[in-house]
Amino acid sequence: MTVTDPALTLSDVRFRWPGPGSFGLSVPEFRMAQGESLLLLGESGSGKSTLLSLICGIVTADSGRVAVGGTDLSALRAGARDRFRAEGIGVIFQQFNLLPYASVADNILLPLRFAPARRRRAAPDEAASLCAALGLPEGITGTNAGRLSVGQQQRVAVARALIGQPPLIVADEPTSALDAATQDSFLGLLFDRIAATGSSLLMVSHDERLGARFDRVLRLTDIAQTERRAA
Repeated sequence: MTVTDPALTLSDVRFRWPGPGSFGLSVPEFRMAQGESLLLLGESGSGKSTLLSLICGIVTADSGRVAVGGTDLSALRAGARDRFRAEGIGVIFQQFNLLPYASVADNILLPLRFAPARRRRAAPDEAASLCAALGLPEGITGTNAGRLSVGQQQRVAVARALIGQPPLIVADEPTSALDAATQDSFLGLLFDRIAATGSSLLMVSHDERLGARFDRVLRLTDIAQTERRAA
């Protein structure tokens, strides 16, 4: 990746899930600049998760180009895509996907086990410093994640995505279970950390109220077409 590469580029992308009655998605052209924060709006079932799967290299396009930081994901084998994702993309899942019987520290440090370059970028005490920056109690790193409140789990999930300063942060409906006040607090913390690291942020949501904080807001229908094949 160089400073001139966009954070994301999708060109002439087509993808369809296999099977009868399957869902298809096409993206003629989409770009996101490095350091940009972008909110992508779409209703449930509109293709947001499919798009994120393409961007993260979990699935590959049937045709076209999906590039993250200038790297064409279709040119990588499956194992190389997994390593690339671990190194360069921090993912905040809607359901957090924490390991409940592992400690907070172990959950935050987990991506570094699969990403040597990202591990070298991480400071020795970064897990604890991220917890402090995200407003988590002192000493929480030794607590099992399953004992945390929903709000605390969410912040641990953010710390896991941010550790080692991945260039791109992808967030999948991370505020959907939160009330308005908690949403605002969470987004404030997230944007503070994004500003500190210089990472790009792509968040998908159905909630238009979040848009004021972002550099750019798009609807999925602005960039993509969807199709459902008859069963």
